[in-house]
Amino acid sequence: MRIVAGSRKGHRIAAPKGVVTRPTSDRVREAVFNIVGPVDGASVLDVFAGSGALGLEALSRGAARCTFVERDRAACRVIKENLEKLRLTGAVVLCRDAERALREEVARGHRFDLVLVDAPYDEWERHEAVLAELLPALLGEDGLAVIETEQRVEPELPLALVTSRRYGSARITVFSQ
Repeated sequence: MRIVAGSRKGHRIAAPKGVVTRPTSDRVREAVFNIVGPVDGASVLDVFAGSGALGLEALSRGAARCTFVERDRAACRVIKENLEKLRLTGAVVLCRDAERALREEVARGHRFDLVLVDAPYDEWERHEAVLAELLPALLGEDGLAVIETEQRVEPELPLALVTSRRYGSARITVFSQ
């Protein structure tokens, strides 16, 4: 995998070994950021981060900071290694369960310009209600939430639907505050 654009364009990034994570493809990442537009100075939250590819892409494209949320310890190590290798700053890696991390972020009053959610495809239904409850409180004014699911799944959240597009086996759905 490579960073698609920005200051680290073309740099390789590592993904955790095994089948626990499914990194977002270069093509889908490029499509996400074509939809989202410029992220200069943005505050980003990458939930179910896996390799961190989406958040790393945002930082490369000029986001000011990114909070990565991932429960798998090996994946957290890979995200930290990718951050060091790419010399990207402004990042925090929260190695814990997504629901717990999101509740903590809400309690702290943190709000984000861009929230990237790429839950394991087979776990979407399990997480959808918690995300519906917490994402509105995490999105800043004019914030966007980008949800990646299996292409047959159409997420429903209490946010305004911006667009929903299929890319191979993936669906990208964008919501706004």
